Amino acid sequence: MQPGSVSDPVVTKSYVDQKVTELVRQELANVGGGSGGAALEVVTLPAGKRLIVTGGSEVIVRSGKAVAYSPDSNGLSDLTDGKDIAPGKPVPANHLILFPRDGRGIEADPASANGLIVLVRGTYHIE
Repeated sequence: MQPGSVSDPVVTKSYVDQKVTELVRQELANVGGGSGGAALEVVTLPAGKRLIVTGGSEVIVRSGKAVAYSPDSNGLSDLTDGKDIAPGKPVPANHLILFPRDGRGIEADPASANGLIVLVRGTYHIE
């Protein structure tokens, strides 16, 4: 094929950038990301309460000492360190924590009298 011919046209960088941007926006809309996707919500969790999230939700602890909660022996995914956090173990501040299944969450460290301030992306409830 001859570059610049009808079967192999030459295009500008701005045209390619525009088409790539359109495709990326379409894909983000399909997976629920990008503009219009779920935003991080600031949540204040009182001491003695649990934040329970749905599978696929994300949490970042911003203030306070948190521990992992799970109704079984499986833990949470610390995406920042690439480690699993077992139930009852500390959840580091400013780490992105992924909850792979429903019913897991975090709670304020029972040894602390203070609650937590967290950022949550996804569906949750406080119990």
